[in-house]
Amino acid sequence: MAHRIAVLALETSIAFDFGTATHIFSALPDDYELLVCSPDRRPVRTTGGYTMTFDHGLEVLRDADTVLVPGTRYPPARQEGRLEPAVHEALTTTKASRIMSICTGAFVLGAAGILDGRPATTHWSATESFRALYPKVELNPDVLFVDDGDVLTSAGVAAGIDLCLHVIRSDHGSEIANQVARYCVVPAWRQGGQSQFVHRPVPDDPDSSTAPARAWALDRLDEPLELSALAGQARMSVRTFTRRFRAETGMSPGRWLTQQRVERARHLLESTDLPIDQVARHAGFGTGAALRQQLAASIGVSPTAYRQTFRTA
Repeated sequence: MAHRIAVLALETSIAFDFGTATHIFSALPDDYELLVCSPDRRPVRTTGGYTMTFDHGLEVLRDADTVLVPGTRYPPARQEGRLEPAVHEALTTTKASRIMSICTGAFVLGAAGILDGRPATTHWSATESFRALYPKVELNPDVLFVDDGDVLTSAGVAAGIDLCLHVIRSDHGSEIANQVARYCVVPAWRQGGQSQFVHRPVPDDPDSSTAPARAWALDRLDEPLELSALAGQARMSVRTFTRRFRAETGMSPGRWLTQQRVERARHLLESTDLPIDQVARHAGFGTGAALRQQLAASIGVSPTAYRQTFRTA
């Protein structure tokens, strides 16, 4: 049976966020059933200048497996710290095993009390108003998304794509998530702890970018890669390279390299029968013990458990 996702629209809905939620999961129609809804099935205006109509009301939240609230300018939650009674009841009585928000959808979860005492994030520009309205939430405005088990929140706009792909990866493994990313023509993975606001995403001078060094490293993940070698590929000093790398990616070269190696290991565990030690060597971790340590730190499972869960036929 397909996993049922109820997507709740509240006026005024952020068009990009709503489209992200529906488009990403609809790429796997055999695995996810999407039910888009609004209170009383009423039309909802969007920031894109159009109005959406709905076949479902709040009743679909009750039996959904996942409830997802995209970004919204919904005044009760954004300005007053409350919800309409029917919306509050629907969110707090749902049987869903997972509740998600994208961007300012976190205000709605905050108003429902779902985020009290939990870590969460939202769009960085809404930090001040969110903290004023929902002081019980452990807000972290410096990350792309927060996975707190049964409650997940993302930062603004494109970070919603990262969260949806993260959920697909958790449900079905990295190979399927990568296929969806390719279909949607978006990067396959940006780690949730990556900074929301990258100060220098596009270098003023293309020749000063660290992108060629990153591409060079991706072709050699199974080899020892020293920081000095990466800097040399970019024709920069180590200090300059490290500074520009962080400005372009939001993380240090070492952290980025570990992230890429974990992703390579996950792919190999899903798509090959290679022994764990060989997966570790191909991914650049050297030993099975090192792979086990890095995989446990990244996704909380052992290589064997991951393979058993996500091995493709």
